[in-house]
Amino acid sequence: MTHIIHRHLHVTPPVAAGGEGIFITDTTGAQYLDACGGAAVSCLGHGHPDVIAAMHAQIDRLAYAHTSFFSSEPAEALAEHLARTAPSGLTHTYFVSGGSEAVEAALKLARQYMVEIGEPERHVFIARRQSYHGNTLGALAVGGNQPRRRLYAPLLIDVRHVSPCYAYRDQREQEAPVHYGARLAAELEAAIVACGPKRVMAFVAETVGGATQGATTAPPGYFQAVRDVCNRHGVLLILDEVMCGMGRTGTLHACEQEGIVPDLMTVAKGLGGGFQPIGAVLASGTIVAALSRGSGFFQHGHTYLGHPVACAAALAVQQVIERDGLLTNVQVMGRAFERLLRDRFAAHPHVGDIRGRGLLWAIELVASRDDRAPFDPALQVHARVRRECMSRGLMTYPMGGTIDGERGDHILLAPPFIVEGSHLEIIIDRLSSSIDAAVASVR
Repeated sequence: MTHIIHRHLHVTPPVAAGGEGIFITDTTGAQYLDACGGAAVSCLGHGHPDVIAAMHAQIDRLAYAHTSFFSSEPAEALAEHLARTAPSGLTHTYFVSGGSEAVEAALKLARQYMVEIGEPERHVFIARRQSYHGNTLGALAVGGNQPRRRLYAPLLIDVRHVSPCYAYRDQREQEAPVHYGARLAAELEAAIVACGPKRVMAFVAETVGGATQGATTAPPGYFQAVRDVCNRHGVLLILDEVMCGMGRTGTLHACEQEGIVPDLMTVAKGLGGGFQPIGAVLASGTIVAALSRGSGFFQHGHTYLGHPVACAAALAVQQVIERDGLLTNVQVMGRAFERLLRDRFAAHPHVGDIRGRGLLWAIELVASRDDRAPFDPALQVHARVRRECMSRGLMTYPMGGTIDGERGDHILLAPPFIVEGSHLEIIIDRLSSSIDAAVASVR
């Protein structure tokens, strides 16, 4: 019997009892290899001694101080670290408790900026279909996943959605990747013009697709073209790197690989590695200067923003990543992971696409490789794979509705940055047998 409202009210999950490195152990003694970092969160794995020590030290000094009265040493130090390592121009940080809060804060910052610079008529957001930006109402509104939005649709602001980067299904025959990217950027510009260029406030996009579409990457030149479109029309660019950022794709920020800098960027998951709840908005100096010249404050706030223990934990996580050269390991292990995935699944009759970057990868499952037909959604193939994986001691992040929110299945993989080659081989073996068992169960 449980008094928790679990994610699924008909299923009581196992109870986690401990974690060390890349493994979690439940109360029965069963051990699970964490091949997804929970939800691409546990970038250092579990129980890292340096992070735990930093948290203990901060709790001994000060557990909490409200930001309407005080700043704190770990918050100041973490903000300085993030400014030093951020893409040029992102100079300030606003701390929150997670990814959804970070997106919500970014949306409000964008709106207040437009008001402060004398363009209050700008109030429209444009985002992408099949995106995921969080579960608060503003984040759900810009998000493009229909099943998540449907129940709450009457409560959501109106947002215009354009096509995502989804080459496997949307790139045309004989269309070069660069032309595909240019077509998508042109669609964005057309949407801005249709809305009225002086009404659009910001374009919101995941730099690399996350949970709802499965590690989709942009074609070459796409984000540079998007940046140009936004600049031409005075539209802010908000990049959501809650999942793909903070080292997950091989550089600290995924946008580094796209050669652009956004006006606002949201981070979370890998920022604190799951040791404490934390997220952040990185903001350009231009936006902060406009607020400073105008009202002088950001009309927003949460009780636990800038929490000293959360900031101390996140600072320790980032220091470990930098000290131990873990971004290099993400790059090396990411290439090894791609090779193993392609060696095992490239010819698999029910694997349609293998995509990703760094240590963020996804496999899209299909009923038929020849015509890319998805499985019947009623079969819940992704959920079957998840159950088979858990029975084999493997944690993965499967999702349904990959194509349009209803059809399609994929498996997301996001192992910790400390992963080794031997771990990757275990992941591949257990995942392979799990997929085969799940598919066999629906034939």
